[in-house]
Amino acid sequence: MPDREPAAGDSSAEVTVTDAVDSSAEVTVTDAVDAYLQRKAVGDPDGPGAGAYASNAESILRRFADWLEREFGLISLFALESDHVRTYAEELHRRTERGAYTASSARTYFAVVRAFLSWCVRGGILETNPAATELAESALPSATDRDDADSWSAKQRRRLETHVRKRALSETTRQDPVERRTRLREYAMVALLAHSAVRGSELFRVPEDDRRTGATWNDVDFYTGTIRVLGKSQRLEDVSLFAPARTPLRRYRVVLDPPSNDWPLFPTRHAPSIARRVRTVLDDRGYDEREIESLLADATATELARERDIAPPAITTEGARSVLKRLCADIGLAVDGDYLTPRGVRGELDRTDDPTADGERTRREATREQPALRISTGERAIAVPVDEPLRIDVTDVNETDGKPNGTEEN
Repeated sequence: MPDREPAAGDSSAEVTVTDAVDSSAEVTVTDAVDAYLQRKAVGDPDGPGAGAYASNAESILRRFADWLEREFGLISLFALESDHVRTYAEELHRRTERGAYTASSARTYFAVVRAFLSWCVRGGILETNPAATELAESALPSATDRDDADSWSAKQRRRLETHVRKRALSETTRQDPVERRTRLREYAMVALLAHSAVRGSELFRVPEDDRRTGATWNDVDFYTGTIRVLGKSQRLEDVSLFAPARTPLRRYRVVLDPPSNDWPLFPTRHAPSIARRVRTVLDDRGYDEREIESLLADATATELARERDIAPPAITTEGARSVLKRLCADIGLAVDGDYLTPRGVRGELDRTDDPTADGERTRREATREQPALRISTGERAIAVPVDEPLRIDVTDVNETDGKPNGTEEN
């Protein structure tokens, strides 16, 4: 999506007050968003990219409206000021620094909000555009910043991969099933980030975005070698998984043994988060509070989740970042002295001149069909024989300090 507002001559941008909302009455942000999206849908339905823009804009603007109400209790569009929009730009910048968004995505989100508010001005709903100020735009991540500025060198990436592979394949690891599962998990995580174009915010859960709940096994298609994710375009995309990523992922699935394909690839180890999910799902299934407490008295939340097929939340981007930081600390690996973001591991992939490995060329809009390979037993059959000599092992432990059921997430 271009970082610009629709031209004044665009038919989809032309609007009158009556086309939008009654400007003499109180106008909520949500009402104005509804009117804007409706106008976009009918203004130029055959225009290039019209459908994609409307779809992307809806997700971005709905989240913007929710954010205003949550952060400021702001509902009326007339109460919106430049300070609110600058704070929004600062929030986008913070999320970019945390690795939830790329700099280009953050600027695109802001551009959509600015275009919406410009439409309100042209329609006579607002007198001025609170987003069209130098103060607000200066808070955004720089457009000249490389999205992979925190990417690793090839040497650093190989060093980390070698470390996690050796740990997962070690004889000592095989003797402890819990440790084996944890190390296979870490190996799969690093391999996915290093050998696919998938982004951390597509693979892990982003708490600030309720659409980004983390990839599940239902999204993985080992037959076609792809994983289905919610891309930057806010549309589902199929991303290629290269062989060095598929093999560790298959091995990890064997030891994880998810009860269903709805299980996240990388479940959280944060016990309170799992307990909340278990309680919520059991309540939805009709259990009363006394019955739920009784079940939890006889088993841990993690055990109950498996027993009752309750998929836990996925690990967050922050939790995944803590895993990478710990793994790097184990081998004394420093990356520009800065904290690591999951997407940084795949920097070499994005910069390569090989068109078969280019991050963007290994993405395509998802087809209507569901990914194949949905039978667990069949998947295990093509994954790794149980007695294979070089079997990878990893366990379930806290990502930050190695202790079970710790606090890995914020």
